Amino acid sequence: MMACRTACQMLHRRLASSAAASARLSSAELQSRRNALFSQEQARQRALFPRIEKIEVQMQGPGLQGTLLVMNKGVSTPHSCARHLTEWHVGSAVLALVDGEAWPLHKPLTSSCSLSLLTFKDTNPLLANQAYWRSCAALLGQVFQNAFKDEFIVELLKTPEVPVTSGAFLCDVVLDPQLDSWTPSEESLRSLTRDAQQLIHKDLPWEPLEVAPSVALDIFAHSRCKQTEVEELAAHSPSGTVNMYRCGDHVTLSGGPLVARTGLCMQYEVAAIHNLGQGAWGLHRRAQGLSLPRQLQAHHTVWRKLRKRAEKLVEVTPSSANQTTALPPVANHLEDPAPSTHQ
Repeated sequence: MMACRTACQMLHRRLASSAAASARLSSAELQSRRNALFSQEQARQRALFPRIEKIEVQMQGPGLQGTLLVMNKGVSTPHSCARHLTEWHVGSAVLALVDGEAWPLHKPLTSSCSLSLLTFKDTNPLLANQAYWRSCAALLGQVFQNAFKDEFIVELLKTPEVPVTSGAFLCDVVLDPQLDSWTPSEESLRSLTRDAQQLIHKDLPWEPLEVAPSVALDIFAHSRCKQTEVEELAAHSPSGTVNMYRCGDHVTLSGGPLVARTGLCMQYEVAAIHNLGQGAWGLHRRAQGLSLPRQLQAHHTVWRKLRKRAEKLVEVTPSSANQTTALPPVANHLEDPAPSTHQ
């Protein structure tokens, strides 16, 4: 009975959002609206902690045993904790583990906890690698959202979760029907790659925000595809909430945590765009890319081989996301630069 009531409420919210979305907005207007609503909800959540309350954060990890930080509840983040340590921790931290739960570096801490900072050089970098691959796909989606003229609407489909061993991260998109005849050239791929590298150079944070489904439906009121994704994410979330991220002024959904910032990427290239044929939302295309983080760079000859592999269409199967993820598949050929000292 409760599930039925929840489903009905979700349907009503979706219908209300769809009614609000009847007027067609340009890409810039959509982006501005989503960004404003994200900021509004972010401010509302921050206002839930009007008084400064202290929490204790017990740091875990090599050399940090016994380190206890006194931080601000609802304000301080794992990134804030890293800044109380060393520049190396600030620059190399990718993700956090809070009481055993994967936690974005910029997500506020709401209670006393134990905290580990995860890096790509950990003995078991599985969670960091998964977040990195997911983040690279999110970055590619942001590039697509801004790559075309303002009158062309780009619909980002749900990002397929695939392991690094698949050879490429994926971004499924539906372009404006006026672009159905567009065939990407090598120059098109290079242009998209340059756009991605500009975002990497800006070292933008991925700001996390956990919201109620109604908030997410409102933010994506002009996207039937994203509204469906909101419902799916909420249905599979133990808390019934939805995780969103903002990078610059781009707002997106995510089925898992993203890394701290775009500057953690180093080598990054858009390798291919495949035509998947007509789907539920129009002509579906699959963009594929390849990337390595700043701490794990490949020699250019190895990179060319990896890039060639990333061009091949990656087929998504229900079991593909459950495979072990390891960065990179040719680790013995990788260079090992000194840790970043980003502040």
